[in-house]
Amino acid sequence: MQPKPLPTSEQPVVAIIGGGISGAGVAYHLARADCGERPAIVVFEPRAELGRGLAYDTADPAHRINVPAAKMSLQPDDLGEFLAWIEARDAVAGDPEARQPDGSLFPRRRLFGEYVASLLKPLVEDGSVRHCRAAVTAVEARAGRWSIRDDRGGVTEADIVAIATSHPPPVAPGRLASRLAAHPRFVADTTKPDALEVIRPHDRVLVIGNGLTAADVIASLAERGHDGPVTAISRRGLRSRGHPPVPQELFGDFVSSAAPSAVTLLRGIRAAIGAAKGEGISWHGVIDQVRAQGYDLWQALPVAERRRLVRHLRPYWDVHRFRIAPQVEAVLDAAVAAGRLDILAGSVVDARIEGELILCTLQPRYQRQPLERRYDAVIVTTGPAHGGILETQPWLAALAANGHLTLDPTGLGLACTERSEAIGPSGKADPSLLISGPLARGTFGELMGLPQVTEHAFFIAGEIAEKLRTSATNRHPA
Repeated sequence: MQPKPLPTSEQPVVAIIGGGISGAGVAYHLARADCGERPAIVVFEPRAELGRGLAYDTADPAHRINVPAAKMSLQPDDLGEFLAWIEARDAVAGDPEARQPDGSLFPRRRLFGEYVASLLKPLVEDGSVRHCRAAVTAVEARAGRWSIRDDRGGVTEADIVAIATSHPPPVAPGRLASRLAAHPRFVADTTKPDALEVIRPHDRVLVIGNGLTAADVIASLAERGHDGPVTAISRRGLRSRGHPPVPQELFGDFVSSAAPSAVTLLRGIRAAIGAAKGEGISWHGVIDQVRAQGYDLWQALPVAERRRLVRHLRPYWDVHRFRIAPQVEAVLDAAVAAGRLDILAGSVVDARIEGELILCTLQPRYQRQPLERRYDAVIVTTGPAHGGILETQPWLAALAANGHLTLDPTGLGLACTERSEAIGPSGKADPSLLISGPLARGTFGELMGLPQVTEHAFFIAGEIAEKLRTSATNRHPA
């Protein structure tokens, strides 16, 4: 279906760049909000449907949501909507592994994308949201508005722009990318379609990274019948944790006397975990409470302490906060038990191609002597390189060069205010340019988990709606 043409009247235009969960969520809630006068909402997204994005467009059966379906929703005030959507359609009938012994559901990740797409589809069909199936190539401030060019030759003039782009791709450490680029089984970006097709069943595989992406890769390889040895190396050798066997109550209070430093916060969390254990509550309940109070905790920390937390404590937070689905955890446990998966704390010092092999020098964290290892394949799973976001898209780099964007000082994304308005190098915020989703987490703290992403999308939609109402009042005073 061809998108309807944009209005030529004074109707305000809101452009959302990126149609994954963040962008689709902003469009969905904005279309339903009281904006004073109905805006034209344009979402730039090359994919066929809105709402899937990078995470939920996967067809890999090993990729599962890592949060119980009962806690997944596009509606911050109706967390059960996705579960109700599944049950109404019997959507996991062909996926017997989705339901866990305690009754919780961890369906394949693609299903959540289908759910979000189903909510956006009627809005696209009735014209409330316009889906422009194109990639943005340039965004320029011009005569008080934003001029947006796309790779299909289109030019869109917008009053407000929300940047909701995808995570930047991972970056291979050190010189690996250049030294191994010519090898057919060097996988630098697992988000590319069929990236793992090059891995053969008996290959010896080095996985660089040990978080959620690494867990997904190892589970995907097992699904494909891979039975060769796998080494997963990361600086601290921390493996993503799983969910508790039964739901845990939230435990602890970290807000009433918010920690002024990263060390104080860490001590408080450790003390709470000890106290929780005494009451029969696992660490999950403590970490979930920290997450629930995360915004206030983050706001209480000075920038220098935020940096210290990101530099020293983020890996520990990530493996406890971003838990793997039970099905994926079972695959990893089985691989470790069988001796096929080795979790190593250390770094890749060097690598080179020798014929069909990849020779790697690994430096274990607690040993002086390096290890020389031969692998058939190397896979990079170090996670999104948010600190390099400006280099991933030319139009983002141009916005930064023209004074509209700058990196957040914590290195987690783009700088923005507590209203999510983009901040330029001068320190001045632009009320017509907003940052939506994980790229705003330098300001908002925890913005990687689905519940926080949907809450932030709802928040952004509310901010835009308020701006539009104010603008309408100014144009048409009573």
